[in-house]
Amino acid sequence: MSFHVYLSGEIHTDWRDEIRRGAEAAGLDVVFTAPVTDHDASDAAGDHLGETPSQFWRDHQSSKVNAIRTRTLIEQSDMVVVRFGDKYKQWNAAFDAGYCAALGKPYVTLHGEEIVHPLKEVDAEAQAWCTTTDQVVEILRYVLKA
Repeated sequence: MSFHVYLSGEIHTDWRDEIRRGAEAAGLDVVFTAPVTDHDASDAAGDHLGETPSQFWRDHQSSKVNAIRTRTLIEQSDMVVVRFGDKYKQWNAAFDAGYCAALGKPYVTLHGEEIVHPLKEVDAEAQAWCTTTDQVVEILRYVLKA
């Protein structure tokens, strides 16, 4: 039976591919899912619903359409990895972590030490804090093969 892992958060680096490659190299039976990582496509997710009077309403409309995917995939996952990058504030990732905590869904965070303080509450609910994708793969290996 496959273990389902949702990869939430930062979209500007190849961290998702690193985890996928590591899990494959370790022979792990993992199915990975993720949000839409094309920023423009994500921002336009609700545009087909019609013109909006302001950017706020466009964002609101698209975030609700994106939430269909995000909530469904998080709920279907066995574990979530929430990545916080150094360059941008990922409020959506923090929201995903909070959603996991509310559901009792196991999640691990992935971020550098320089943002430990602003993420202290997010990390406090996580089952682990990782600083490298290799650490995430090792958690998956342990969970699936120990």
